[in-house]
Amino acid sequence: MNPNIAKISSLLSDPSRSSILLTLMDGRIHPAGELAYLANIKPQTASFHLKKLLEEELISVEKHGRHRYYRLSDSDAANLIEQLLHIATKSQVKSLKESKEKRDLHFARTCYDHLAGYVGVQMTNSLVEQGIIKKVDVNFEVTSEGSLFFSNLGINEEQQRSKRRAFARCCLDWSERQHHIAGALGNALMVRMLEEEWVVRMPKTRAIRITHSGKNAFEKYFKVNI
Repeated sequence: MNPNIAKISSLLSDPSRSSILLTLMDGRIHPAGELAYLANIKPQTASFHLKKLLEEELISVEKHGRHRYYRLSDSDAANLIEQLLHIATKSQVKSLKESKEKRDLHFARTCYDHLAGYVGVQMTNSLVEQGIIKKVDVNFEVTSEGSLFFSNLGINEEQQRSKRRAFARCCLDWSERQHHIAGALGNALMVRMLEEEWVVRMPKTRAIRITHSGKNAFEKYFKVNI
């Protein structure tokens, strides 16, 4: 049986559902009330849309008592949304607030569970230039020098390879029009940055703030000046 592309397309064409999915692109879980607030819709309307997204397995839900928390179902769903953002017509900026939000997202953001935006692309390009990773078709491969690099960074390469997902996928960045590193290795890098507080999440947005120590770390480890 062929996949029902029309049904998925109709789900994503609704502005409220699109807003919910974009919020969930930060890789975190969100309560229904927060998703309704950020999409500027009523809780009952959000429940309707969330049910539709659950039926098509674009999102998953966790129940804790009377509360439900939602997240994207997996990295495949996130990749689908990221690719659609790449070809979508850019919306017009209507206020200074929207201009700042757009600028922050373009600079550094989460793409589900890895780093994207200008910073993510610059980091990836630098890793390629340093010979730490190399691009092979639609994936990145770690070189022998790269294995030592990631080990020194505290990332267990074999552990990441053993996960049931792509190891180091090329993810097309919708704002930079270049690839950044995704998959298990991209996530491991993001986790490490958060643990070391090189980056911090910004509230109610996918944008990521690079800390002072993070700027030093990016220059030291990734040879990227921010």
